Amino acid sequence: MRTYRELFRTPEFTPLFTTSSLQTAGQTVNGLALGTLVYSATGSPLLSALAMFGPSLAQVLGATVLLSAADRLPPRAAMTGLAVLFAVGSAVLAVPGLPVWALFTVVLGLGPFASLGGGVRYGLLNEILTRDAYLLGRSVLNMSVGLMQICGFAVGGVLVSFLSPGVTLLVAAGLYLLAALAARSGLSRRPPRAAGRPSVAATWRNNGELWSSVPRRYVYVAMWVPNGLIVGCESLFVPYSPTHAGWLFALAAFGMLLGDTVTGRFVSPAWRRRLSPAMRLLLAAPYLVFALYPPLPVASVVVTLASVGYSATLLLQERLMALTPESLSGHALGLHSSGMLTMQGVGAGLAGGVAELTSPAVAMTVMAAASVAVTLALAPGLRVPRPAAPRLAGAGAR
Repeated sequence: MRTYRELFRTPEFTPLFTTSSLQTAGQTVNGLALGTLVYSATGSPLLSALAMFGPSLAQVLGATVLLSAADRLPPRAAMTGLAVLFAVGSAVLAVPGLPVWALFTVVLGLGPFASLGGGVRYGLLNEILTRDAYLLGRSVLNMSVGLMQICGFAVGGVLVSFLSPGVTLLVAAGLYLLAALAARSGLSRRPPRAAGRPSVAATWRNNGELWSSVPRRYVYVAMWVPNGLIVGCESLFVPYSPTHAGWLFALAAFGMLLGDTVTGRFVSPAWRRRLSPAMRLLLAAPYLVFALYPPLPVASVVVTLASVGYSATLLLQERLMALTPESLSGHALGLHSSGMLTMQGVGAGLAGGVAELTSPAVAMTVMAAASVAVTLALAPGLRVPRPAAPRLAGAGAR
């Protein structure tokens, strides 16, 4: 499968795409409103960063206790129920006068369930599409993330500026409810992909099996750590430029959309293998320019260019699927999503802490340098061995 037309003709892909897009829009609007609300109340770069990305930290709990449910729950029911849960959470966050500690309690309480959502969604994608179509389908979902983030940050920025963060949170709740409706009405009823009841023991057993493979370990770490450190840079857009943070977030989403579009649709498998190391470095290296505290036009170019490098994660996901048995696909993708988002929360916390002691620009430079260092350290373990050349008949060993 090589065309978008073929992809959207695949049964159930369109409702899955719609559900994922609406959830991303809701999450984007929610995050911007919450980050603005907390920064206005506290003036703290650390708390603002944690408000937007700290919920990702709670996904590590979901990855350790809930993730076996990703393959053991009916996908349609799970996606519908989770969307409703997040709609209720956004509505609670919109309650006027809610103290900061209560905001964080609600947000962190929802985090573990977000880890389950990633496993269910991407496991279903792997079930709907054939293996050869997975990269194209995953790239389209990534493109929808970029597009919805562009729209979400733009609309969210307008709503926050002209109305209030509380009203913006109610808009996010409405988007989550639309996602629940799309899942319930558009997806067919499917049985779970794996037998047995979800349990902590099953989650740990599957995590252990996935982590036991050295090649998979390298892929997981490469998808988690460099990405999380760069999201730490993005978490400082609000304190770096409070009046233009929505613009920078939108450009980051546009860069990601551009990278995923080109990589998923136009780059051949051979070139994907060659470009993967360069794309992993592109994600971090441009952010080193923030050492000079660049003006907004230069910062805009840097953010857009660096975000094209997020397409490296798409290539690593393809490799993860090649290394993973079908029965663990949902769990494997859920572990990737949970670990990545957890590290994004860690990155936001680290970046906010450094910014408290120095400045947002210095903290962004530090996080970018750390991401480059980790990427270079992982490079030897991520090299794909070339297929052995066929031996000539009669040739002896040397």
